[in-house]
Amino acid sequence: MSAVGTALLVLEDGRIFRGEEFGAAGANLGEAVFTTGMTGYQETLTDPSYHRQIVVQTAPQIGNTGWNDEDDESARVQVAGYVVRDPARRPSNWRSQRALGDVLVEQGVVGVAGVDTRAVVRHLRERGAMRAGVFSGDALAPDAELVERVLASPTMEGADLYGAVSTHEPYVVPAGGTAEGGARFRVAALDVGIKANTPRMLAARGIEVHVLPAATSIEQIVDLGVDGFFLSNGPGDPATADAPVALTRAVLERGIPTFGICFGNQILARALGRGTYKMRYGHRGINVPVVEHATGRVAITSQNHGFAVEGEAGERFVTPYGPARITHTCPNDGCVEGLAGEGFPAFSVQYHPEAAAGPHDAADLFDRFVTLMADRPARGAALSPLPHRRDEEPAAVPVGDAPVDDAPVTGVAVEGVAVEDAAAELVAAELVAAEGVAVEGVAAEDAAAEDVAAEDSTRCAADDEDAVAEPAEPAAPAERVDITVHGEPTMLLPQTVVPADDPGAQQRDGQGVDETVALPRVVPGADDDPADPAPDDDLFHDSGGRHRLIERHDGEEA
Repeated sequence: MSAVGTALLVLEDGRIFRGEEFGAAGANLGEAVFTTGMTGYQETLTDPSYHRQIVVQTAPQIGNTGWNDEDDESARVQVAGYVVRDPARRPSNWRSQRALGDVLVEQGVVGVAGVDTRAVVRHLRERGAMRAGVFSGDALAPDAELVERVLASPTMEGADLYGAVSTHEPYVVPAGGTAEGGARFRVAALDVGIKANTPRMLAARGIEVHVLPAATSIEQIVDLGVDGFFLSNGPGDPATADAPVALTRAVLERGIPTFGICFGNQILARALGRGTYKMRYGHRGINVPVVEHATGRVAITSQNHGFAVEGEAGERFVTPYGPARITHTCPNDGCVEGLAGEGFPAFSVQYHPEAAAGPHDAADLFDRFVTLMADRPARGAALSPLPHRRDEEPAAVPVGDAPVDDAPVTGVAVEGVAVEDAAAELVAAELVAAEGVAVEGVAAEDAAAEDVAAEDSTRCAADDEDAVAEPAEPAAPAERVDITVHGEPTMLLPQTVVPADDPGAQQRDGQGVDETVALPRVVPGADDDPADPAPDDDLFHDSGGRHRLIERHDGEEA
């Protein structure tokens, strides 16, 4: 048996981790990231969203189930390098067709094995994802020279990568799963790094999926006569995706129902005027919790992203197409995980409802997309993909009596666009007071002042009529959702206001702490002693690197 050669993982800050060759020998550069998934390494390695990234597995034993021809999420391995602790010497699974190491050799993927991945992950968690290189065989050189090569490589910020993984030619995934045997809908799926399971999930719901290159024009989409538009996941910095953003705006202008995931969430957000930012080390794993604020539902999701959308939980904002709202956030760090239009048919999530690998808690989002297309009575009809809140009745309410939050919205006046109906006028007035946007020539402060004056007048009249005021009803207690974190009881308190001096408050790199942040929080269980907090290095650093919220209870590294 031949000796295994040395292999190195070299980070841009000069830290070097030594191990053994695994896969192909040689050198490659990328961004060092880690994923916490215990299973699904084949789907991870073939996920186009990992393009130009060196993936470190937190699970120590990798390769036990081998490799098969059914679970690939793209035509080849996408990662720039692969770092593991203990690769399986021999796979053992009835579906296995070859060993993981053999696949890495065949596809020229440089790997490093025998590394203390626990130490690597801790380093990346504390310092953030960074440029890195994997070196073995003839590519080995003095340490200082290797660090210089890493420092000369491009960063992920500003990386325009989606075009490198997009299909070059359109293709069609036929509809399936319908009793009639035909397609219920036709959807244009913009491929900026689409995973193979996504078109399958759409096709299983009777959708004929036209997967299109990233450079597709709006004319091509219109010519297809599609019922919906889908934005896929993908790699790189969403700030570079100007062409997909422009295409998405053209789609929204035509009222075509739109659904985006992961990179597609960031594209839709940019199309609606939101910004994006680079996270410290991102969310990569198959057990990331997400809260849907309209229902309070917590889903465990599969995620893979290093960029995120600007915004806060439940935030409402104006767009050229009508008002929109932040619909989902991650309770670990408050990261935006979804948004939706309130008067136009578009929504998106930051996570992966198609899983592959991961849980299927969010698969119903594909059904929501189907409903959005089915409820569209005519081209350009205004619909809202938002679910009903738990305290709302789904029955229709006459427009004149509808509360502002529930009114159907068609044509909110934004920057000179005319208000088209009474319901939109109500929403527009609310946005005037909340956002300071001028509507039909009325200044925001004047509209807000009129509302306050009218409310004060009504209150004074009531006081004169009834000298003895009835005591106000006590506020309802915050709704709690009990979950378990690291084996300990933990509760989620939606919409908790976090003071600026709270060490659990949101903090982004270089930006300081917000004065007040309305975010769902993870707080210690009832049995914890608040007077005995764990030291800073004993706190679990959340999966996105924005702040610490969850205490360690077992005395070991989270």
